[in-house]
Amino acid sequence: MARKKKKNSRFPLVFLGLILIGIAFIFTLNSLADPVPQSDQAASEELTQQEFIDYLAPHAEELQKGYGILPSIILGQAILESDWGKSTLASEYHNLFGIKSFGHSKKVTLDTQEFYNGEWVTIQGDFRVYDSWEESMDDHTMLFVNGVDWNPALYEQVLTATDYQAAAQALQTAGYATDPDYATKIISVIETYQLDRFDQ
Repeated sequence: MARKKKKNSRFPLVFLGLILIGIAFIFTLNSLADPVPQSDQAASEELTQQEFIDYLAPHAEELQKGYGILPSIILGQAILESDWGKSTLASEYHNLFGIKSFGHSKKVTLDTQEFYNGEWVTIQGDFRVYDSWEESMDDHTMLFVNGVDWNPALYEQVLTATDYQAAAQALQTAGYATDPDYATKIISVIETYQLDRFDQ
């Protein structure tokens, strides 16, 4: 009887030990598993310029296959508009392209530089908020595809351009930005980093 009682008293300890081992095993598995890739902007401060390009390029190429927009234009604008993903708008609100908010879309109000009457002025603008850089890229492309309410064909020549120079000029002609040197700056970024290598 004494032996049997001893065995029974050990059972809860053995059971507790197994539970603890199981919990430790689960935590070990979690720590060994590859972490879910952090969302773009969360890692933006750590990305080099080449890593930023490499991160965005595959999705830019997909968008060209689907809609015809040149990846060099997507990447060139993303670099110029977001300062390599490090601007507040890009790093905190996932907006790579300075796309303004209209209607009921999620938005944030930030200071922005605009060129008016021959000089740069700081104004407050409402900008779209996205959940990821990819979502921002999608919306950017759909802006070119669908245009704006008052002119659905506003960016048609950006889509139909066969080279980045023509596409950049079409962006400026359409009024994408108030900067009078916008096309020149986009072309310079594309050529400096040879972004046209992604164009097909």
